[in-house]
Amino acid sequence: MNDMEWGGVGETEGPFMAGASPPGAGLRIPDMAEGEDEIDVLRWLFWDYVKDLRGHQAELETIKAREIDPAKLKKAMETAKTVREAVQLLMAERSKVDKLRKDIAGGVGGGALDLDAARDEIGRRLACLRRAGGG
Repeated sequence: MNDMEWGGVGETEGPFMAGASPPGAGLRIPDMAEGEDEIDVLRWLFWDYVKDLRGHQAELETIKAREIDPAKLKKAMETAKTVREAVQLLMAERSKVDKLRKDIAGGVGGGALDLDAARDEIGRRLACLRRAGGG
């Protein structure tokens, strides 16, 4: 089992399944192509950072074995910081897109709560927390 495979019970959920990669993974996008929006660029950047993190797996294993190379540790920490910042940016952009969608839709639905969808989302998040916590 590699570092990205699910070792628990049941099916995995979400975009981070073992061996998952977007079409054309490994490509770096230097500039936005015509017709491409910011979300697409962020998605590609995110997957690029995931690839970089996977590349640091060997360094992390040597760190666990107490064979620490300070330069590699520094590089791994910089990559982790960059990934954290990219995820924060991605989440902020997602919030902006959701807000724009709501603004465009206007009063559609009258602001009523979709309790079934909320219940499903809570259940999904609890399942993720249980898996992450081992309980």
